[in-house]
Amino acid sequence: MNATTTTPSISPGRRIWLRFKQNRRGYWSLVIFLVLFGLSLMAEVISNDKPLLARYNGTMMFPMVHTYSEKDFGGDFDSQADYLDPFIQDQFRKKGNWAIYPINHYYYDTLNYFAKSPNPAPPSADNWLGTDDRGRDVFARLLYGFRISVVFGLALTITGVILGVLAGAIQGYFAGKTDLFFQRFMEIWGSMPELYLLIIFASIFQPSLGLLLILLSLFGWMGLSDYVRADFLRNRNLEYVQAARALGLSNRTIIWRHVLPNSLTPVVTFLPFRMSAAILSLTSLDFLGLGVPPPTPSLGELLAQGKNNLDAWWIALSTFFALTLTLLLLTNIGDALRNALDVRRKA
Repeated sequence: MNATTTTPSISPGRRIWLRFKQNRRGYWSLVIFLVLFGLSLMAEVISNDKPLLARYNGTMMFPMVHTYSEKDFGGDFDSQADYLDPFIQDQFRKKGNWAIYPINHYYYDTLNYFAKSPNPAPPSADNWLGTDDRGRDVFARLLYGFRISVVFGLALTITGVILGVLAGAIQGYFAGKTDLFFQRFMEIWGSMPELYLLIIFASIFQPSLGLLLILLSLFGWMGLSDYVRADFLRNRNLEYVQAARALGLSNRTIIWRHVLPNSLTPVVTFLPFRMSAAILSLTSLDFLGLGVPPPTPSLGELLAQGKNNLDAWWIALSTFFALTLTLLLLTNIGDALRNALDVRRKA
């Protein structure tokens, strides 16, 4: 008698993850992107003009969390200490005194008044990627600008997904007149000139990330809603939905617990590409001067500086490389997710 062996079943989530890992380019793109984003979240520890920890005349100091004046280090003024000042640095070199600085000694808006070269200065041991036309460190502005771009992209993606899924679910599940009304509304809303509205609001209100997030969220949900609507239109007539209705379940329960989980494929696939579009939107608006206000670090603002200072090639080149790398990683992640969610593929 032959003994039958059973192999343990794999959960759908595990199966999708195995498919995703088979795409080595997408998997390593995800790893690299998460590492870069994690480093940007620690930007204050990596790139800052204040020491992480210091000892002066037997007293432990924490310049990262407490503001000290120049008098605290033997100076003559009550103004905030400039830790790039050669006098302050000489004080820390005295016996018994020391300071632990970040890897890069510049914050994103630090102006080095003791620089040896005129601005914009080329890459050097002090400024790894050079300085911009105001003397600010390009590496620091890239690091902080990358973090702002990714966080903004995540926020815009989340709001777009919530609004897009909600609109698409209502259209697709109820169909009929509800779907017809929403489609006509989306045609009218989508025909509004988004760029002109941004220009008008930028002239009325003080530009900020919050204002940009609200304005772009008003239009960023329509692309996803069409995919969700199509899936809901297909799933609403399947047997499991009819069985749920026969059991007396409410429409809200059917949508949330039954139809939506089976319609998430376009949503998950949409996420990396939506993030890429959000980062490009913020970069474009900053390049045109309609984005975040100065001195907020921004990839678009650095690109604009590179355009205005063609002889300072390091500004545009480093920013273009950072932006291209970010979009390339997100595109690879999106392609891998699309393949992983393809039910015709086997793990």
